[in-house]
Amino acid sequence: MAHNEAVDVVLVGAGIMSATLAVLLKELDPAIKLEVVELMDSGAAESSNPWNNAGTGHAGLCELNYTPQAADGSIDIKKAVHINTQFEVSKQFWSYLTKKGTFGSSKSFISPVPHLSFVQGEKGVSFLKKRFEVLSQHHAFADMEYTEDKAKMAEWMPLMMPGRPADETIAATRVLNGTDVNFGALTNQLLKHLTSAPDAQVKYCKRVTGLKRNKANGWTVSIKDVNSGSTREVDAKFVFLGAGGAALPLLQASGIEESKGFGGFPVSGQWLRCDNPEVVKQHQAKVYSQAAVGSPPMSVPHLDTRVVEGKKSLLFGPYAGFTTKFLKHGSFLDLPMSVRAGNIGPMLAVARDNMDLTKYLVSEVMQSMEQRLESLRRFYPEAKAEDWRLEVAGQRVQIIKKDPKKGGILQFGTELVAAKDGSLAALLGASPGASVTVSIMLELIERCFPAKASGEWAAKLKEIFPAREKVLETDATLYHQINSENNLSLELVEPSKETESCI
Repeated sequence: MAHNEAVDVVLVGAGIMSATLAVLLKELDPAIKLEVVELMDSGAAESSNPWNNAGTGHAGLCELNYTPQAADGSIDIKKAVHINTQFEVSKQFWSYLTKKGTFGSSKSFISPVPHLSFVQGEKGVSFLKKRFEVLSQHHAFADMEYTEDKAKMAEWMPLMMPGRPADETIAATRVLNGTDVNFGALTNQLLKHLTSAPDAQVKYCKRVTGLKRNKANGWTVSIKDVNSGSTREVDAKFVFLGAGGAALPLLQASGIEESKGFGGFPVSGQWLRCDNPEVVKQHQAKVYSQAAVGSPPMSVPHLDTRVVEGKKSLLFGPYAGFTTKFLKHGSFLDLPMSVRAGNIGPMLAVARDNMDLTKYLVSEVMQSMEQRLESLRRFYPEAKAEDWRLEVAGQRVQIIKKDPKKGGILQFGTELVAAKDGSLAALLGASPGASVTVSIMLELIERCFPAKASGEWAAKLKEIFPAREKVLETDATLYHQINSENNLSLELVEPSKETESCI
């Protein structure tokens, strides 16, 4: 009887998550044998594709939903600080790789773009001012500037100021060292780097059709070639499901106890995109505002500079949509096929408690181009219809999980679900996913390979990551040192300027 092929690790999906984990594991153990399998014919074809996400290097600098305001008026900055330090951990990994010399240039995937927050109305201005006062006291946000001066705002965001009413109450904050990240280019650079090493393969046009435990305490993964129809079975000690929206059905197929009760709520997105160089050159920033009252956090409007393959465009949105597909290239049966006895309760509870969200999504889908332009003109009053076109973004499957009080809750964010024995893990959910991938994959390594992470891999982890999130949150001197080193090696600053500021 023919034996199955055997590898140490199978990673499903060739997006930013699997690419990061695969490269990290290979750095920690060069002898590890791994295989990435991808349904599409190239890497980063779904959520990691640069036009399927906003490309914001999420660091809490401008995203107002990361600093919620409590009923007593106080501002909670914990999430913003945590995401900021997670992004610094991502930058440490990218810096480490670029210093190796074989990885390629960081300029192909990360560009400096200022991050601004912009608010309208007295309530918005009061919130932003309080947020600035609290955030700017933390060392990670010490460079933040605040203004209610319209002349200053015209310098910061010249495209957005002409045509506004003279008596409009507005305010803005700015942090110059924000970034735009092309996660598609980064993913493909990681995959190229990975396959230059021995015993590391990426196989495209492959669908995982089965997952079952095998006698060797690992998993047998059934893989079908979508072109030829041929199938093969691979035995793996560890399986990672990093297939974006498709991770949930695969997690359910594994049958692990930890998968029970999880459901998915797919939300599609759309952008208005402008490539007119006359307009594009007037806006060099990512400007985030507040979601409309009653709208979900995913609907925070922003007008962004995007840098893809050296060319700049502007994106405005996102406009949400609804479809039952879990992937942009998925099937309309994805949502109904994901319903199980174990998750129907939480899913029905979420449907009951989120009627506003459903109404919001339906209204977004029904919007005309003129209505979409109206939203844009609140940001950019002089926007012309002929400069903008609709671009369909990637699918985001928000997590539905069991809740003892409500029966089920809809969770915005990411969740790592791992088998108790550490032999399988899946990543579910959406934003700020890509920006904090490295932190999530480090958590996975610590949960699924605890003995190695604290033993034979510890020295290498310390070399790649001189400072992790917790210490970066509390040690200002170390934070500034690591941040300066990262910015230099990723070519986000001119060497002379950064060196002067370090002296």
